Amino acid sequence: MPQGQEMMRETSDTFHAKEWLRRYQRVRVATEAICAPLHKEDYIVQSMPDVSPPKWHLAHVSWFFEAFILKPFHPAYQTLDPAYDYLFNSYYETHGVPFPRSDRGMISRPTVDDVYRYRAHIDRAMQELLEEPPQAHVEEILRRVELGLPHEQQHQELLFMDIKHILAQNPLGAVYRNDLAPAPAHEAGELQWHGYSAGVRLIGHDETEEGFAYDNEMGRHRQFVEAFQIADRPVTNGEFLEFMQAGGYDKPDAWLADGWATVKAEGWKSPLYWVERDGAWHHFILGGLVPVDLNAPVCHVSFFEADAYAQWAGARLPTEAEWETVAREVPMQGNFIERDHLQPVAAAAPRDVPGQMFGDVWEWTGSAYRPYPGFKKLPGSLGEYNGKFMSGQMILRGGCCVTPEDHIRPTYRNFFPPHARWAFSGFRLARDLPTSE
Repeated sequence: MPQGQEMMRETSDTFHAKEWLRRYQRVRVATEAICAPLHKEDYIVQSMPDVSPPKWHLAHVSWFFEAFILKPFHPAYQTLDPAYDYLFNSYYETHGVPFPRSDRGMISRPTVDDVYRYRAHIDRAMQELLEEPPQAHVEEILRRVELGLPHEQQHQELLFMDIKHILAQNPLGAVYRNDLAPAPAHEAGELQWHGYSAGVRLIGHDETEEGFAYDNEMGRHRQFVEAFQIADRPVTNGEFLEFMQAGGYDKPDAWLADGWATVKAEGWKSPLYWVERDGAWHHFILGGLVPVDLNAPVCHVSFFEADAYAQWAGARLPTEAEWETVAREVPMQGNFIERDHLQPVAAAAPRDVPGQMFGDVWEWTGSAYRPYPGFKKLPGSLGEYNGKFMSGQMILRGGCCVTPEDHIRPTYRNFFPPHARWAFSGFRLARDLPTSE
């Protein structure tokens, strides 16, 4: 290649890397802003095995950039403490032995201040690398940055989930923030149904399309979808309360066997964070204990509860192919973290198209988390990111009220085990339409 063309390529690559540096810095600042309202004592609590202390999240997302970008590609990088590679490895067995997840709350050292120093150390090194990336590796470096930033955004959402669970255990009525944007006072309106004809649909992310997607979204494929109807909005708190008042948690009729066993073992009587005070239902939100808004989508329910309600209501949960069929035809807008409600809110009615498909609550589907046709894991340790969890989990779609708006897309596949309730998870109903031969 002539010298002039080589210089043009290097200049273009360097400019591209600096663009990614600016994105990197925006995401990193957003993570620390989430933790700003916390007290030091809040950072170290692990309220259940599925919850990680906020301090651990801050360190782990930094470890990700260190382990997969800085150590392989920054020629002068020096780690702050070699022990961090063990403490903050989440589940990458091919990288090394991870510290046990259930014991993360036992790590009193490094301190919160140490973890922030670690973050600053990583940030300085990432700035050095992206300002002058080695030309031989710049493409791979940027590919890994493109994965690392959505990874940190996932942990931003997990931070909200975990902080909420941590504070909810405190009998003193601990509040994350008392200045959240007020929820709009809308009437949800009577549930309406939208019909979709049978046909072959294209499901999943097309690798030739612009924009990031995880490996579990790849492999766009044809799937035949029978005719179906889908509700115009998620199930509301008021509707779920009717299920509770009808003895929904007391009778096994509508429940899957594993779900009913979980109800009995855990003593579930309502969604997570609901408490009855003076004959009225309240629930804990990041702004404290407030009366339940009967018009807002029900939240913090498991797949088992969503499926039981659907059975009780004479309906079912949509498959992820049905959900994606609908989502591709509606505007990708909703109640995301940028709205600053940090809780699901009621949407205005009526709706010409299904509403609240994005934001508010992650919606449980009736589909198990399994690979698409032709699924290929990422090479090396990064192949553990998604593929190893494709068993015993159910798919959720659409994002929620603590999801960054630029993090979501119609093909995004979230997943949790069917008993999980601490995520911002809700659901909408679907039902079959008669088919003709």
